[in-house]
Amino acid sequence: MVELKNKWLTVRVAEKGAELQSVKDNEGYEYMWQAGPEWTRHSPILFPIVCSVNDNTYVVDGKEYHLPRHGFARDMMFEIQEQDETGVVFSLHSDSETLEVYPFEFELTVVYRLTDRELSVHWMVGNEGRREMHFQIGAHPAFNVTGGVQNAVTTLLPHDNLTALKSYPDGSYDMELEPLANDGGEIDITEETFRNDSVKIPNSQVQCIMLRDKVSQRTVEVYFTAPVVALWTPFGKHAPFVCIEPWYGIGDPRGWKGEFRDKPVMNHLLPGARFSCAYCIDFK
Repeated sequence: MVELKNKWLTVRVAEKGAELQSVKDNEGYEYMWQAGPEWTRHSPILFPIVCSVNDNTYVVDGKEYHLPRHGFARDMMFEIQEQDETGVVFSLHSDSETLEVYPFEFELTVVYRLTDRELSVHWMVGNEGRREMHFQIGAHPAFNVTGGVQNAVTTLLPHDNLTALKSYPDGSYDMELEPLANDGGEIDITEETFRNDSVKIPNSQVQCIMLRDKVSQRTVEVYFTAPVVALWTPFGKHAPFVCIEPWYGIGDPRGWKGEFRDKPVMNHLLPGARFSCAYCIDFK
């Protein structure tokens, strides 16, 4: 476990999955969900897919491969490349096991940097192979809400004319857009909000989401430039957290069949090329 620290915050990140697991302020308040029966993770990195491929199966150049939901990076051990008091650099490389389920040679670098009350998370993906690489990547941080999601105030910015992807009771979705009700950017979150799984907001409509705990009066602000952002908590479990998830990718829509490279919200890298993106969390 890696610990980053300054006079405002103490951050802990695990080598497994390069997963952010804890952010505490100097009063001992824990901002991150500490895992439990409602959901056993904290803030997994989603790579090389976001969400699921239909039947856990996808096709590259006519050949079928199989991946579980959100891919494999979250369950792999990363190497620490650099570390100091307020920052750490992790890396993950393809190997014989990943190539069995994902036929691309890659390097994934994850950088955490603590500055005042802000934690930045920077991802870099490199194509180490000899053919074009296709991938998705996303974040899934879960933030504590005292007493349950009914005590969360969520504000989306900008908020004009927002739409979300249409979802269904089985958790599937399609690319049809429907209005996302909000009052000046605020969404009244309840358990029912997540009856059809996550709320998925596409097309780079939102660049910041603020989550305020009405009981503790703590606030997190997540800034990003991702094409998709999702809100989620497990429906029916009354879990005391809300996830704010910037995604550079999305799962297979209902009935999707086709080549992996042609999926919605897909990233492509020529041999030797690199992809870079980041998001920031401000802990108030």
